[in-house]
Amino acid sequence: MPRHIALVAIFLSLGWGFWASPNFKEIAAGVAVFLFGMLSLEEGFKAFTGGTLERILQRSTNRLWKSFSFGVIATTIMQSSSLVSVITITFISAGLLGLAQGIGIIFGANLGTTTGAWLVAGFGLKVDIAAYAMPMLTFGVILMFNSSRSMKGLGHVLAGLGFLFLGIHFMKEGFEAFKDTIDLAEFAMTGVLGLLAYTLLGMAATVVMQSSHATLVLTITALAANQISYENALALAIGANVGTTITAIIGAISANIEGRRLAAAHLLFNVVTAVVALLFIKQFVVAVDVVALWLGIHHDDYTLKLAVFHTLFNLIGITLMLPLTNHLVRLLETYLKQKPRTVSAPKFISESMISMPDAGLEAARKELQHLFTNVFDVMALVLHVDPVKLRRGEGLDLLANPPERVRPIEIDEYYHNRIKPLHGSILDFLARMETNGPQSRQAFMLRSASQELIEALKDLKHLQKNLVRFLVSPNPYLRKEYVLIRQRLALLLHALDELQAEAPENITLTLDVLSAGVEEHDIVANGQLDRLIRERRIDAETATSLMNDSAYAYDISHNLLAMARVILARFEPLMHEIEHQLHLDKQELKSVLDQAGRNEQPKTEVTP
Repeated sequence: MPRHIALVAIFLSLGWGFWASPNFKEIAAGVAVFLFGMLSLEEGFKAFTGGTLERILQRSTNRLWKSFSFGVIATTIMQSSSLVSVITITFISAGLLGLAQGIGIIFGANLGTTTGAWLVAGFGLKVDIAAYAMPMLTFGVILMFNSSRSMKGLGHVLAGLGFLFLGIHFMKEGFEAFKDTIDLAEFAMTGVLGLLAYTLLGMAATVVMQSSHATLVLTITALAANQISYENALALAIGANVGTTITAIIGAISANIEGRRLAAAHLLFNVVTAVVALLFIKQFVVAVDVVALWLGIHHDDYTLKLAVFHTLFNLIGITLMLPLTNHLVRLLETYLKQKPRTVSAPKFISESMISMPDAGLEAARKELQHLFTNVFDVMALVLHVDPVKLRRGEGLDLLANPPERVRPIEIDEYYHNRIKPLHGSILDFLARMETNGPQSRQAFMLRSASQELIEALKDLKHLQKNLVRFLVSPNPYLRKEYVLIRQRLALLLHALDELQAEAPENITLTLDVLSAGVEEHDIVANGQLDRLIRERRIDAETATSLMNDSAYAYDISHNLLAMARVILARFEPLMHEIEHQLHLDKQELKSVLDQAGRNEQPKTEVTP
């Protein structure tokens, strides 16, 4: 409701302005065109977030200074700290970046966004930028009709720059004409009251337009036309810096706790920087005069001096806060904790990742690990093992004996409450993600892995009927085989959970060894079933049940291993190719296992 009231108020104010002054129309149109240009520019750069930008971000943020540099450069190029903030929040939510790295990027983005003021004050107001806007718009619109994603993105970038230039031109011309009708400088406020009032006005304008760039351009063009005082312009710049955090906060709404912590860090940094600037405004004004003199800026060129001030107070804020990054991380982790959520709720995937496939696919991989954790608990219960103890590796030697208590588990209930909702969320997320090439292949692999995990659980449901019955069978030979089935499945679950916690460098080799163990223990292939029948240890009816249940156990193991090959390692085409070359064939695996068997002490067998 408050949003609707605010929207109506804005519409009424604009309507009155259009009716009262034709020059106001030109200023308002300039702001609208500028904002449209920002949207087009962001849309254009989003075309390059289908892999390229994400890979650059991942490889250039392993140190705090690299994260900071990335934030500066990316924001300078894209002229959108909002887009950089949203991308960073998405990557942190996906677990591709740590909180400290994300904070470094946000600090850098704050400095990078100051280049916009320099471009407008130093270039936009001193040349006829409308002349540059027209060719950009023409070529941009032509490229936007291209079927290529990258060409279309480039078209949006060119059109966005054209609209930005055109918007600046309209605002500049509007304020020049406006001063002949109404002198807004008459409303200038001095002293502390003026400083606070215009800071709040700058915050409000940025929140409404969701662009600190737009607020700064509006401020610079008004200052150039002498419609606002220099002191009030400084306050507007401070307010714009705080108001720009609204985009990050909105972007964090759909993010997980890490994304919300980053948004809080962004807000905290900008508020602290603004407070420092307000408290030491006189000292900043003196420092700006000194820097302007050193740079050769004329003493009455207030637009460029505003750009100096904008850069200077952001730089001071970064100097104060950057050394405290680790303390800030601990503070945020202490006071912003994860709210309790149901085990079936997604932890990593979010709506904001749909258009960022590299981050989204990594988040989906981690969400599948979350799904495996849920399936692990259910499978452990079906195998009559405490999931917590199995995860810790406690009492593994006791698996060689029948369980103390055997009772059926309601798998369907667990499936509908803990598994199905999360599985559906993952499939829905992968289906809507914008992928191409290798990314589409990985999305397919992740979908297949999720299905293999569900199939393993369904096979265990079929196995449970006879498992409950024959784990307590009076026939010691039959009981031994079912104890072995239970033992091997439980040990495989434990091994996969350990790999999930800390995967080795070559996960493929480890999984190959586990797979070879599954093949070795196939009672049909190794002749154990035939021996039991031939020696009259079991009758024909129970032999059929044992053969079917052994097949279920075999399928469960292979589905779990196939799932693990996908979700236990980050997707890197080159690494997968290398690991494929290291993949052992069956003969090589047999040799490895034989050698390992000779080196190990004999294990205690289950006695009938």
